[in-house]
Amino acid sequence: MVEIVEQPEQSDRPLLRRLADRLGIVDAYLDQSGSELRRTSNATRERLLAAMGYDASTEDRARDVLRALWRAKRRQCISPVRVERQRSKSLTCVMVRVPPMDAEEIEWRLALVTEEGIRTEWSGVTHGGASRRMALTLPVVPPLGYHSLQVVFRAGHERRGGCQRLIVVPARCTQPEARLHGRRGFGITTNLYTVRSEKNWGAGDVGDVTTIAQWLGQHGGAFVGMNPLHALRNAGHDVSPYSPITRLFRNPLYLRVDDVPELRHDVVAREHIASPEFQAELAELRAASMLDYARVMALRAPVLESLHRTFQSNEVNSDSPRAREYAAYVEREDPPLTRYATYMAIGEREGPDARMWPEELRNANGEPVAEMRRQLAERVDYHRWLQFELDRQLGRAASEAMKAGLSLGIYQDLAVGSASSGSDVWSHPELFLQGVTVGAPPDMYSDEGQNWGLPAINPHVLRATGYDYWTRLLRAGFRHTGALRIDHALGLFRMFWVPLGESAKQGAYVRSFSEELFGILALESVRHNALVVGEDLGTVPPDVPGVLAKWGVLSSKVQVFERDFRTGQFRSAAAYPRMALTTVNTHDLPPLAGWAEACDIRLRSEVGDLSDAGVASAMRASRMSDLGALVSSLIEAGLLPHDAHQNLTSDVLIAAVHAFIRRTPSALVGLSLDDLAHEATPVNIPGVWQYRYPSWSRRMRETLETLFASERTERSLGRTV
Repeated sequence: MVEIVEQPEQSDRPLLRRLADRLGIVDAYLDQSGSELRRTSNATRERLLAAMGYDASTEDRARDVLRALWRAKRRQCISPVRVERQRSKSLTCVMVRVPPMDAEEIEWRLALVTEEGIRTEWSGVTHGGASRRMALTLPVVPPLGYHSLQVVFRAGHERRGGCQRLIVVPARCTQPEARLHGRRGFGITTNLYTVRSEKNWGAGDVGDVTTIAQWLGQHGGAFVGMNPLHALRNAGHDVSPYSPITRLFRNPLYLRVDDVPELRHDVVAREHIASPEFQAELAELRAASMLDYARVMALRAPVLESLHRTFQSNEVNSDSPRAREYAAYVEREDPPLTRYATYMAIGEREGPDARMWPEELRNANGEPVAEMRRQLAERVDYHRWLQFELDRQLGRAASEAMKAGLSLGIYQDLAVGSASSGSDVWSHPELFLQGVTVGAPPDMYSDEGQNWGLPAINPHVLRATGYDYWTRLLRAGFRHTGALRIDHALGLFRMFWVPLGESAKQGAYVRSFSEELFGILALESVRHNALVVGEDLGTVPPDVPGVLAKWGVLSSKVQVFERDFRTGQFRSAAAYPRMALTTVNTHDLPPLAGWAEACDIRLRSEVGDLSDAGVASAMRASRMSDLGALVSSLIEAGLLPHDAHQNLTSDVLIAAVHAFIRRTPSALVGLSLDDLAHEATPVNIPGVWQYRYPSWSRRMRETLETLFASERTERSLGRTV
């Protein structure tokens, strides 16, 4: 039986509710338990609409907004964007609105401009009179890609028209068979920043990706997966890979400085690195148990700055092949690249939070910012060059992974949002809403729900701008990758918005234009020949699995969640779907050894997140019950001996669990590097702010070199049975 959870209302607001529905605010949602229907309050509707720029504080004002939206739609001669499958029967049908013109005949002209710049025109006449809809037909079928449709109506000296971005997409994303050739692929997933090695400078880097790939290739692996590599502040609490300053560019933390080509020619940089002071600092950073982002960046900054000067003098001034590669990179990535680099340069002078800059610098497209860009030209170029070199190194790592035999190479992660103070929001203030943040409703992670503190993207603005930002995000994510994980893929259906300053319990879902988002995702997937994995955990609407299947997106299956909650039993390996990435855990869960020891529950008690001893004790008891059920399932599968309940070590458990998930028919199976290393401490405790627990900073205990030389690691891989 479903229990309806109502928010107290002062009055019934039919026009408010109609407006909210018109703009995608969901009236109610079924919570994760499946037993409670949570309705959106009118107060929440008003706050979310206000964040979109609409005053609906009274019924009269709601009526005015509805009328204004209706009139605006009637004025459009053609929808600003249309996403159609290439084999759709409706692809060549163009719906237009004939404007009201006082003439017997109206001439119309329709032009298709393909993304290659080929222009084709058609024309005809229709009768004048009142505004009406009319269907025009394209005599040709546009190819896959991003095209422009322009329609113009003329009657005498009067001319009206509009433009549509026509995006023609494939039926589905690249399928596993295209990359895996009918086989299943297993790989290693890692929180790259945590990796310890003999060569990195205190934080995992792109060079470590190559090391992992080469070792994995010797064991028949298919991919190396990692956390989002998006650019971060790298200071203070601004270190979460899921709260980046931009999702379009990457974090220079992951550069391997020793591999920058200019180092061969830069005597000053080499002498600085060889100095006793530098080497002592480097040794401390390599030995540290926690990652100090600011200190790591401070160590490498003078070296990278010297290398950039060498690049300018040796490469740019001589117009070398490397300089031409850099120029081509900038041309491909601009204008977003230069906007990001400008943001970084201004931030060095004015502070890291763009919201606190002088008023004239908050407009990324204003003349004061353009003047600042000219004044800081060298620093702007420095930040562009960092991105260029990082892109080069990542491409090389992907190439080395393929040479090592990994059929997918690198598997990357696209975070769900960008920080309010960052470059993306500064560059696109019309797209990001400052009055609401995104998060998750109450679920298994938190009874209060989660407020991620990330600004919501207005889906209507995203659509009106032809999905340019979404397209750029995908191209950045797919670059140098064989598979892309979409964090919180449910956001492609709907996002949970929380009014600024409110608890997540006061939030509501807002619908996205899911079919169009998935269509563009499929187009970029096919163009990059890369698989797509949708992280579809949490409160999942019933239509989600079918849509993911239709578009060929792999689902996410996490073993510790895969159980029949009526019986408490874990699912058999055969019950897992083919179209899935199956893992043991996620970045929001502790490693398997820590999960079995309830390490995360102990830490939550220590930091005060579980102040009630009784609740903590009950959670530990529940975890032990979960562990017992897991062990029973592994015994039943023949992967553990019958006495495993009494005699179980983490070595045996990890090997058995990995053997289990490698038995599943899932196209992809990800083994966590933390589990291979028998780590116990989580990298993140969801819902706990970093001043209480240093999430995203824990480093691995062993170096890659030690880990990969260990027989225990070999055993922990598990073997298909």
